[in-house]
Amino acid sequence: MHLTIRPSRDEDLAAITAIYAHHVLNGTGTFETDAPTQADMSNRRADVLAKGLPYLVAENEAGEVLGFAYCNWFKPRPAYRYSAEDSIYIADAARGMGVGARLLEALVAAAQAAGVRKLIAVIGDSANAGSVGVHRKLGFVEVGVIKDCGWKFGQWRDVVLMDKVLGEGSSTSPE
Repeated sequence: MHLTIRPSRDEDLAAITAIYAHHVLNGTGTFETDAPTQADMSNRRADVLAKGLPYLVAENEAGEVLGFAYCNWFKPRPAYRYSAEDSIYIADAARGMGVGARLLEALVAAAQAAGVRKLIAVIGDSANAGSVGVHRKLGFVEVGVIKDCGWKFGQWRDVVLMDKVLGEGSSTSPE
């Protein structure tokens, strides 16, 4: 399959919103329980872009958005300004086709170019083998599990924490 990874555009928001809504309503990769509106997703995207961080989409040869990925600061306090949390969501019909790996690979490169030194995955549900697997494939390592911290679909859900050092990591001062 021919796949293009590119920066997201305003006209991608309907597809981004639909992909994310599917995960909110049917999956445990996000602990959000009410699907955000397109206006909500537009505001979230604008926030990421205003910080100089990447917000990417994967598009097939027909121009259909098959997934999106972005990163945002891990925490708002200044000491965290070189650590970002990644988010990746794939259209249900495109799962298992390598879209997630391609998106994550591009996101890692774009995050590093933006000055991120540590990329952190906060993966909803320890049973989320797809997300854990794609992060592991791209060199993320598991650094912990927070047991039973989310309640979704009538069950307690874990959060898996993984991270990846970017560029020089903590071996040099970023300033």
